[in-house]
Amino acid sequence: MLGLARSSYYYEPAGASELDLALMRLIDAQYMETPFYGARRMAAWLNTLGFHVNHKRISRLMRLMGIEAIYPKPKLSTPDSEHKIYPYLLRGMEIGRPDQVWSSDITYIPMHRGFVYLVAVMDWYSRYVLSWEISVTMDVDFCVSALERALLRGSPEIFNTDQGSQFTSRQFTGILHAGGIRISMDGKGRAFDNIFIERLWRSVKYENVYIHDYGNVPECVKGLNDYFRLYNDRKPHQSLGYRVPSEVYFGRDD
Repeated sequence: MLGLARSSYYYEPAGASELDLALMRLIDAQYMETPFYGARRMAAWLNTLGFHVNHKRISRLMRLMGIEAIYPKPKLSTPDSEHKIYPYLLRGMEIGRPDQVWSSDITYIPMHRGFVYLVAVMDWYSRYVLSWEISVTMDVDFCVSALERALLRGSPEIFNTDQGSQFTSRQFTGILHAGGIRISMDGKGRAFDNIFIERLWRSVKYENVYIHDYGNVPECVKGLNDYFRLYNDRKPHQSLGYRVPSEVYFGRDD
């Protein structure tokens, strides 16, 4: 009924120690505020809270969470030698209509015990969330599932992602190529190239995830489903002239 893969309901949350889960939750919230903090600065901040941890532990947890500090880097690293990296196509582009540009990203979702990963596909012009999926691993399958469900609604001219191995995989890019969709990728370490979906993650976490502290995966799935319905259909956006994303994406006027 929610339009999600049946496997979403049978995910077992990823295991970690109680301390690691507490640290990851704090890291996640602080990263929303200071995405330029690397492992050393994040460790120093955690030490001020009374957690005596070194940067090596925090670096491992940040890798597990799939986050890194945002800062310019002199070279671009390829996640997989078999994967092609595509140039960023959106710099200076005026986004003026639905289905001109879609984007996708993955974020970490903490729960009371354990955590999952969330991927979403968003239309840039309208901010409409076309699809989403959760997984306990950062593999390509749940990203492909979200992409395929989004494409049931239509097709963009350009699809933008970061350089994560899920999005550079042939399985993911092959679907885009087959649909005649141009591929754009953020610069390495430049999450704000995909700014609209970064703002979505902030909204999802502060307005839903952190408030509810979901106890298990089914609760998380139901809560996220309710939130995305609110976000798409009932939450006015100032940047959209106080219309909701579904009105703009589907061209409905009051």
